[in-house]
Amino acid sequence: MFGSKTVEKFREIETPFYYYDLALLRQTLDIYTKELKKHNYHAHYALKANANSKILSIVKSYGLGADCVSGNEVKLALNSGFDPSMVVYAGVGKSDKEIKIALEGDIFSFNCESIPEIQIIDQLAGSMGKRASISLRINPDIDAHTHKYITTGRSQDKFGISHWMFDDVIQTLNSCSNIHFAGLHFHVGSQITDYNVFSMLSKRINEIVARFEEKGMRVENINLGGGLGIDYDDPDANPISDFASYFSIINKNLRQESYQQVHFEPGRAIIGQCGSLITRVLYVKLGKGRKFAILDAGMNDLIRPALYQAVHKIENLTSSGRLMRYDVVGPICESSDRFAKNLLIPETSRGDIFAIRSAGAYGQVMAMRYNQKDLAPEYYSE
Repeated sequence: MFGSKTVEKFREIETPFYYYDLALLRQTLDIYTKELKKHNYHAHYALKANANSKILSIVKSYGLGADCVSGNEVKLALNSGFDPSMVVYAGVGKSDKEIKIALEGDIFSFNCESIPEIQIIDQLAGSMGKRASISLRINPDIDAHTHKYITTGRSQDKFGISHWMFDDVIQTLNSCSNIHFAGLHFHVGSQITDYNVFSMLSKRINEIVARFEEKGMRVENINLGGGLGIDYDDPDANPISDFASYFSIINKNLRQESYQQVHFEPGRAIIGQCGSLITRVLYVKLGKGRKFAILDAGMNDLIRPALYQAVHKIENLTSSGRLMRYDVVGPICESSDRFAKNLLIPETSRGDIFAIRSAGAYGQVMAMRYNQKDLAPEYYSE
């Protein structure tokens, strides 16, 4: 992925930093929007994956809306020029302040997760002279077979409204005078690579939509959320997810009436492969039966390996030596600050430049200043 001129440029820049391949981002968006339009679907980019201003500008230029999970994300989306009619706002714990921000912005829909939330939105909308459009986030009780921290659609997860609450929710909606029922929202998890999950979800949605419409609730919008995974093992072989198969499976299994619109909330699948964390080797340290390659980037820059036990492809860009095994670790005072264990890479020495790949999603956006480390800046291929 990285040519010799790019690597030489990396040598000149203070590390760590995030590097974004904007050509790959545009190619990904070209393919995604082509498949989206083929089925007349709608999409809202998930800002939680990456809220970098240049990234948002490019995503917006392709006509995608915004999927937000906080009041500040709603403000960022609106200030970045996203059409309010394409902004959705999810989250299990929206504060009154955040709800007011979204109401003032006249966004397309709140994705609501509980009866108390619906009641508060109704009250706040009434006090502001507004009418809030809401979709119900449903917990379909489907296991996405991904890491337990990013599975969101099982009955024991905190997200969404379970089937046994449906009658009470419908009764609540009918009693609210400042709310418009827009439809149903679903999201079962992230980094899903088993496409059968989306087939199962589509069929479950058919059942749930039918149940609501039998109760007199017209479901005009069906939002399937996001969750499509990327190839962390071999990003060069598979830089773009199989959007054609993804949408084809949903189109085949999801029942859609003429008055219904279908929505998606892509995040990782759009930006994940476009970003890499570029870092420099500080020291090579001998341990008992192992070698440590100690980087200047740590879990403060990319927390996924420590938080999810996530595995990213790691490359030594400046060595062509014999292959040796290293534990690749960061400088943070935590034992969990480790990117890889017993990794086979070219012989490594101080000053070598490493690339931690597939870091465009949930990388820079989750960075923190733990140990008072500086936040890694970003650079672009252009």
